[in-house]
Amino acid sequence: SVFILCFRYLVASRDLKAGELIMVVDPIVVGPPQGCQPLCLGCYKKLDVDENLYRCEACGWPQCGRSCPGRGKQYGHSIAECRLYEGLKPKLIQTKDLAPLYLTVVPVRCLLLQEQDPEKWRALLTMEAHNDIRRALPVIWRNNQENVVDKIRKEWGLVQYEEDLIHTICGILEVNAFEVGQEGVSIRALFPRAFYMAHDCVPNTGHTDDKNFRLRVRATTKIPKGSSINLSYAYTLQGTLKRREHLKESKFFDCTCARCSDPTELGTYAGALKCPQCAGTVLSTAPLDREAEWRCVGPNCPGYAVPARSVTLLMDKIGDEVESLEDSDIPALEAFLSRYHNVLHPNHYHFLGVLHSLCQLYGKAPGFLINDMTEAQLRHKRDICRQLLKVVDILEPGYSRLRGVLLYELHAPLMILTTRGVEARTISYRDLRSRLKEVAACLEESSIILNFEPEASHEGMMGLAAKDALTRVREWQRIIVNS
Repeated sequence: SVFILCFRYLVASRDLKAGELIMVVDPIVVGPPQGCQPLCLGCYKKLDVDENLYRCEACGWPQCGRSCPGRGKQYGHSIAECRLYEGLKPKLIQTKDLAPLYLTVVPVRCLLLQEQDPEKWRALLTMEAHNDIRRALPVIWRNNQENVVDKIRKEWGLVQYEEDLIHTICGILEVNAFEVGQEGVSIRALFPRAFYMAHDCVPNTGHTDDKNFRLRVRATTKIPKGSSINLSYAYTLQGTLKRREHLKESKFFDCTCARCSDPTELGTYAGALKCPQCAGTVLSTAPLDREAEWRCVGPNCPGYAVPARSVTLLMDKIGDEVESLEDSDIPALEAFLSRYHNVLHPNHYHFLGVLHSLCQLYGKAPGFLINDMTEAQLRHKRDICRQLLKVVDILEPGYSRLRGVLLYELHAPLMILTTRGVEARTISYRDLRSRLKEVAACLEESSIILNFEPEASHEGMMGLAAKDALTRVREWQRIIVNS
């Protein structure tokens, strides 16, 4: 094994290389995520709810059809699950609002493991549930009580499952579940061993899953012997305020990692504002204290300061505006950047999210196809990719999926600009070699990173395209050298 368990965390048992496989694990249990719309319990495809909705003949749960590939399967609508629900068929069929029912599916599947797979049940019970913390959070505890515990015990009469045990299962799922799924499927799963990976807002691993929900964890950077093997439970392109809020509300802990402790977020300024008085940088005076004042650190600033509450309200307001933007509307996204360029730092996480959308839209969106873009637009896409990569190189370094995608997106404007320069005879032989070398470097690293992704996934197909493009660029390089 390349890792050992130290207390409740995984550490490297030897020096690990970037890209090295750390573990491959099958799930303990899989099933619908919280808050999902009706989906098939066999294959997890979304269902159109109407009067012609197909239901399992035995138990009445909605399914995609009689020939669902997940019927009777371990990680689908299993025989044991179907038998449990057989006596509840009239209640399931009579239920008008189906969505709340799906909150019970994975907890019930966990409970069934007691008899169906005692080894997996024992592994599941080693996971943290944080019941004491969750019990002190009335909204979370009450939601589980009403939508899961009371549904299972009172409405369905499955009193063999004790109330405290069901709450523990809910906690285990909230704290330890991974999001998995391919080809439009989005579900949650619990995995042995993987749950021991610690959190860090700058992760040193990445993970993928396949069509059988098997999890593969790889090192994205070099991990020295004895170092923690970690992942991020939060979106890395969010700022400290938002990440710590998410971690507190969903994982029940206060992150104090190096990034969260640094007002500049390791020099990226992903949460920084612009000073309205001197255009300097406004940062939290104590990022681990949500109530700490924010101050401008500009050397010539007269002393601008703003309460934390005002910053939070502003971020929520701008966040709502970002959420309302049409994902594919390039002019609207660009207008947002212009509107707040005097308010937010260029690397602010609200900007990073919009820039990430733009870097993928330029070259693919109608009216902005890569071969139809002007040189100014191509340079703009190139500059966006480079700006994002500078941030991602710090926050998701190494062989991360996000870096692989950005490197692929960067190669396109570089290549088109180079091709047009050759056609117009405006670039020198030396410049051409230099540009092709940069394009090849982007494609080479992108293909290495994205080769770790499932072939049928969007990123996996992008990796294959990068590999093909790299072959063509290298052929061009060979022709130039020999000409």
